[in-house]
Amino acid sequence: MGFDKEASSSSNVLQVPSGLPREDTPLLGTSRLSSQSKTFANVFIAIVGAGVLGLPYTFKKTGWLMGSLMLFSVAFLTYHCMMLLVHTRRRLESHQGFSKINSFGDLGFAVCGPIGRGAVDAMIVLSQAGFCVSYLIFIANTLAFVFSLDHKILGLSPKALYLWGCFPFQLGLTSIPTLTMLAPLSIFADVVDLGAMGVVMVEDVLSFLKNRPVLQAFGGFSVFFYGLGVAVYSFEGIGMVLPLELEAKHKDKFGRVLAYSMAFISLLYGGFGILGYLAFGEETNDIITTNLGTGWISIVVQLGLCINLFFTFPLMMNPVYEVAERRFCDSRFCLWLRWVIVLVVSLVALLVPNFADFLSLVGSSVCCVLGFVLPAAFHLIVFKDQLSFKVLTLDVIIVILGLVMAVSGTWSSVLEIFASKAKLTS
Repeated sequence: MGFDKEASSSSNVLQVPSGLPREDTPLLGTSRLSSQSKTFANVFIAIVGAGVLGLPYTFKKTGWLMGSLMLFSVAFLTYHCMMLLVHTRRRLESHQGFSKINSFGDLGFAVCGPIGRGAVDAMIVLSQAGFCVSYLIFIANTLAFVFSLDHKILGLSPKALYLWGCFPFQLGLTSIPTLTMLAPLSIFADVVDLGAMGVVMVEDVLSFLKNRPVLQAFGGFSVFFYGLGVAVYSFEGIGMVLPLELEAKHKDKFGRVLAYSMAFISLLYGGFGILGYLAFGEETNDIITTNLGTGWISIVVQLGLCINLFFTFPLMMNPVYEVAERRFCDSRFCLWLRWVIVLVVSLVALLVPNFADFLSLVGSSVCCVLGFVLPAAFHLIVFKDQLSFKVLTLDVIIVILGLVMAVSGTWSSVLEIFASKAKLTS
């Protein structure tokens, strides 16, 4: 999830000239089948995103050891569910005569008909819109911090001022019928993201050696589901798995490459989260870059992240537009509908005070269903007559666990959001 956790829900997309990439096209290109190294890079781009910036704050709440255990557990479960999708697609194509199952939505339709596609559509719309809300929160809060604006202008808070300042430009970008040619910006965003992570981790080490704050290993059960939500959000990228596997040159080795990618990302996330919490302890902010102060390095990093998230926003919204236009406009480009969607997303961003809290809400409420419940349910339906008792039980447990995490995590995240709003108004 680069900053682009883009995932097309269906292969029935808007008509674009032949030769142009589609919304579910892996970002490093598909003119030929991908090598193992390119597949590794595409998995990295599909998963690593803005969620990593909220990990140190999450570790502050959960404790560094509890946070690490949750992070690695979620990574393993996410990998398992990604492979469930791959195995389900292969089964349908090889034994039941289905062809051209290119996306998660296609798989849902093949397994459960319109209901399956509708479920995937709904989850992808909510998750993609949720990602974009978090981007707007990050941009507005970061700009207010960088430019030290702490008073209202024209009756607007600093966050609202910067958010509405971005609004007309987002409407302009939204007016472009297809934005897949902006995919290089998403790759560049990942480069900037890695650079920012490197700068932050170096600053974290220096700050820890200087301050050595008091740390906690376990934050208690009350924050368990909150931490799970952020972890699930950080690893969300399941919508890109089927297109990536389809384009892999060595499909028999795709599972191993995916496992290596997930292991590398897990270690990167764990190191980033722990170092951030080690450096600032209880002073860790919801957006870790704001802990770096106002030096020129910090300003460059934060502005770079804002610029890249700004241009990634329309790419991320494309699956939402695709579903809305397919449902209401017969798959025709509809400018007013896109503008209304951007307005709704912007209004939601205004109502959420805390970046990391919203990551947990999206991860708990939507990503748990999209990443765990649906893959296990589809696998169970397709393989029900061939599964051993052990595998069948595992699928059922994943479905139940995903639903429990979704309900409990959503409740925990909503409570945190209202607590944050109460602190701001008190």
